[in-house]
Amino acid sequence: MTDQQTMEEKITRFLSAEAFGVAGASSNRAKYGNKVLRCYQQHSRPVIPINPRAETIEGLLCVASVADLPAEVTSLSIITPPTITEQVVEQAITRGIKNIWIQPGAESPHAVARCEEAGINLIADGSCLLVVLGYHEA
Repeated sequence: MTDQQTMEEKITRFLSAEAFGVAGASSNRAKYGNKVLRCYQQHSRPVIPINPRAETIEGLLCVASVADLPAEVTSLSIITPPTITEQVVEQAITRGIKNIWIQPGAESPHAVARCEEAGINLIADGSCLLVVLGYHEA
């Protein structure tokens, strides 16, 4: 990946994944971890919620961690507190995730640096998946 790659190209690459994971998925419909999950559903994209304390969210089976995601998941949305984001990024690097979108508010300088070191296609510039894909409250 080159530094010349535009944010639009990074987003296109992220969205071209076969399936998506959502770290920080929540059953609380007011939280962004739930809205991002529903946004993928609204756009008919295969998505898997990651939540160690829930069995299902929005009718989807949850996995407990990034390590438990199936192989077709190559893009990961992260909506967690920055300290948790750092742990999630380490799990994602180990798991071989290729694309990471750190939602606004979840960013940490360390997590961003680790993604860049690992050569991950990273979106962490304040872009919001809900805006890019177009989310509507249902």
